[in-house]
Amino acid sequence: MTIISTVTSPEAPAAIGAYSQAVRTGELVFVSGQLPLDPATGELVGADVRAQAAQSLSNGAAILAAAGSSMDRVVKTTILLTDIADFAAVNEVYGERFTGAVLPARAAYQVAALPRGAKVEIEFIAVCGD
Repeated sequence: MTIISTVTSPEAPAAIGAYSQAVRTGELVFVSGQLPLDPATGELVGADVRAQAAQSLSNGAAILAAAGSSMDRVVKTTILLTDIADFAAVNEVYGERFTGAVLPARAAYQVAALPRGAKVEIEFIAVCGD
């Protein structure tokens, strides 16, 4: 039987709805989309998409660490943007966090809106364990 467990980190913002920060099953962890929220205050960080992308990535990294994984073990990301014109700026910040020989598979979409007025949201799938 496959064990499914939730993963939480106080170093990332609490879920703002009926979902988990992440769910781990077997060797995989699925991290919910991370908004650019300050973990301590729950408030949106920065008006600039670069600052928001950096915060979303930091929030994801904290949850991955709590799951026994890390950014270098991410196999897939999904980026949601309220303006696809921000793709290049987000890609620059993203490229600073993912530098390994094997980069994650990725999809990026423009959406009509994101919670809390965020400009970006990023979700992650990663390998855990040894």
